[in-house]
Amino acid sequence: MTRHNRRPNILFICTDQQRGDSLHCTGASWAVTPNLDKLASQGALFRNCYVQNPVCCPSRASLFTGKYVANHGLYANGVPLPANRKLFTRTLADAGYDCGMIGKQHLSPCDSWQTELRQDDGYRVFEWAHGPNHRALENDYHRWLRKAQPDIYAALFPDRGANENTEYGNRAKAGTPVDRVPKEAHYSHWVAERAIDFIEHPRDDAEPFCLVANFFDPHHPFGAPQEFRDKISADSIPAPNTRANELDSKPAPHRACSEKSYSGTAPGFQEYSADEIREIRAQYWAMIALVDHEVGRMLEALEHSGLAQNTLVVFSSDHGEMLGNHQQLLKGPQLYDDLTRVPLIIRWPDHIDAGAVVDELVQWVDLPATFLDASGCAKGRGVQGQSLLPLAAGGHPHWRQWALSEYRYSGFATDPLIMTTMLRHQQWKLIVWHGPPATNGVRDGELYNLADDPGELINLFHDPEYTGTRRKMKGLLLDVMAETEDRMEPQSRLW
Repeated sequence: MTRHNRRPNILFICTDQQRGDSLHCTGASWAVTPNLDKLASQGALFRNCYVQNPVCCPSRASLFTGKYVANHGLYANGVPLPANRKLFTRTLADAGYDCGMIGKQHLSPCDSWQTELRQDDGYRVFEWAHGPNHRALENDYHRWLRKAQPDIYAALFPDRGANENTEYGNRAKAGTPVDRVPKEAHYSHWVAERAIDFIEHPRDDAEPFCLVANFFDPHHPFGAPQEFRDKISADSIPAPNTRANELDSKPAPHRACSEKSYSGTAPGFQEYSADEIREIRAQYWAMIALVDHEVGRMLEALEHSGLAQNTLVVFSSDHGEMLGNHQQLLKGPQLYDDLTRVPLIIRWPDHIDAGAVVDELVQWVDLPATFLDASGCAKGRGVQGQSLLPLAAGGHPHWRQWALSEYRYSGFATDPLIMTTMLRHQQWKLIVWHGPPATNGVRDGELYNLADDPGELINLFHDPEYTGTRRKMKGLLLDVMAETEDRMEPQSRLW
């Protein structure tokens, strides 16, 4: 029997470091993603969704607050979100939603033995685990694994050594042991198990839920259970997207990012052999295949609970992964589509036509506005994005024609510090590498015509033929940055 709440349930499924082109339905013919492909066929597939920052914390802060990076204050990993920033989950909880979070949250520093500092988030359930290797005492995945698979837990974590928290995974050139455990012991399986329990939790018919289910995969290090690696043919995956001498025409930090990842904290592309890069790419899609399997179990639980018809399901990721393209790995100040464009699927039966495809430029700041719109809650003064429901339902005549992403030495620090800003407009992409007085680096830039060069291989920034386009894009960027300033407080009097 199908049950319908007046207000929809909300299931937001978020992965970590997943490229926008990584699903079968978004162009990766070798991807094993039948459940996510089916979800897209039942709802709307957004082909051009951009995040506001290519690094976890700032991007997730834009998601939860609906603000651009310059406004929410969490400009870099390791910076806590200011306590006065209101999360969309708090608004939903105040409106009667039963809210929960499972997995990685990352709205405050996590490089310690403690759980991250929580905001006033509205969650009834908060089952936190920054990642499978993170040895915080409050790591709920480890608690579950210790109980569900005690032998595996004891073998993986016999003591508290020095190489355990975030840098353990960063230093690894391939997957660590916990990444390759059998499916039933894997972090991604734990997320799905706990999500299913939350979905099936007894509630009054008038009480809708909002669940944020955060997977860690396909974040590095690159490793998956063998049964999922066996599903991927490395021979079917194209070689990394690059060309000879590509970095000669790019701003100088690109070469440093090729030599070392994470400012020297992680191995760089140039430290890998061609065969190792080939295997990394295969493992990346093996991790995605595992996530897809577990998402399928979550969606099946919705169906069996009679809740699918009245649940808004959204699937996305906080940023992408270089994956060897442009001779680089992981993430950082680069603002290629590899890092800034992510998958986005929205399904809401009876509200969104099955098989809808949306090509407009949308952003992660639009997601909280979408959740609040669906729930009937007012958007609130602090939310800068716009609801995606009109686009998904068939169109929006006045939708914005640009997307903005900002990196403010957001990842591992460099000397000099790096700040970059990206503007996407129509087929053009401008990336500014800021110089004095913002940084002590060299002012430089990138300009790509994505219609002719979707792989962003040919930098036109210094090409005299495109001087006019570069100037127009710079002018538009200034206007967009003025438009996205935080002017949410109303003018109460004339002066």
